[in-house]
Amino acid sequence: MSLNSFGHVFRVTTWGESHGPGLGAVIDGCPPGVALDEGWIQPFMDRRRPGTSKNTTQRQEADRVRIMSGVFEGRTTGTPIMLMIENTDQRSKDYGEIATAFRPGHADITYHQKYGIRDYRGGGRSSARETAARVAAGAVAQAVLREMVPELRVIGYMVQMGEMRLERANFDETAISENPFFLPDAAAAAAWEDYLTGIRKAQNSVGAAVELLIRGCPPGLGAPVYGKLDTDLAAAMMSINAVKGVEIGEGMAAAALTGTANADEIRMGAGGPEYLSNHAGGILGGISTGQEILVRFAVKPTSSILTPRRTVNAAGEEIELITKGRHDPCVGIRAVPVAEAVAACVVLDHLLLDRAQTGGHRGQIG
Repeated sequence: MSLNSFGHVFRVTTWGESHGPGLGAVIDGCPPGVALDEGWIQPFMDRRRPGTSKNTTQRQEADRVRIMSGVFEGRTTGTPIMLMIENTDQRSKDYGEIATAFRPGHADITYHQKYGIRDYRGGGRSSARETAARVAAGAVAQAVLREMVPELRVIGYMVQMGEMRLERANFDETAISENPFFLPDAAAAAAWEDYLTGIRKAQNSVGAAVELLIRGCPPGLGAPVYGKLDTDLAAAMMSINAVKGVEIGEGMAAAALTGTANADEIRMGAGGPEYLSNHAGGILGGISTGQEILVRFAVKPTSSILTPRRTVNAAGEEIELITKGRHDPCVGIRAVPVAEAVAACVVLDHLLLDRAQTGGHRGQIG
């Protein structure tokens, strides 16, 4: 039983630990003939790469991806694609004190309780370092989507960091790539940086909220009951380190709406049905409507902080623990490219599932 894989047709298995020699992904089910090389993958890796600013962990990793199989003369062959990323800046000595102690808010204690053994160096498999492999896999998915659905875009951005919230009236998509917070409001970025600097200097961390827009997704992806597109998107987001809640469309806010307010009315347009609103987040009955798909998730504060916290060790003794090492003061920042990557994998998987089941057949309206 493999619990390190996700996807049905486009299936991704990640491997490796934070302080091991390397990590990576194996992708099975990628269609043949898709243009792919390491140069295409690297920009996706650079968006998630650590050490790029004072707002993220200062661990320095180049995150250079090597394609080990599944590509010949710049094209995918349809066989498994293996991607490898070397770890080059491990500082395992920082974790000596937690070899027999459990960091509060971290997976140390549950890994120990489940397996009876754990790699305490940087959290091992539970480290956010594992998400580098997902970003590499997501870049492969984006290469396939580029050819299958050229108009499709997956756009991630932050909407909250602790007390700081995005002013929706100032939303500017072009600003997302122009600041270290993936914030669609260029004017607010400086205030967000000042806020996070205060958190970091106080030896603390802070949570965040991230949104994803999937634009240009065709209608008809997903299947009833157990194959819902929103089910797989939510599961993919929840699998990201530190994510504690996921919403589709209005999400939890729908609890405050009436049926007349929530129902997305439909009219006929020149090109077919048009929705007058999008409270459903682009998915109805688990199947995409053709509207923008909106996913939102909450990320908890980084558990590894320099402020002493009460905990226990493997002997059952009550102690105080300071977590040393290099950690993100807000892990939500680098969760943005990770979320884009897993969303691309899910959407591609459902495109391939739909192609297998329906052959692209669609019910006609009008």
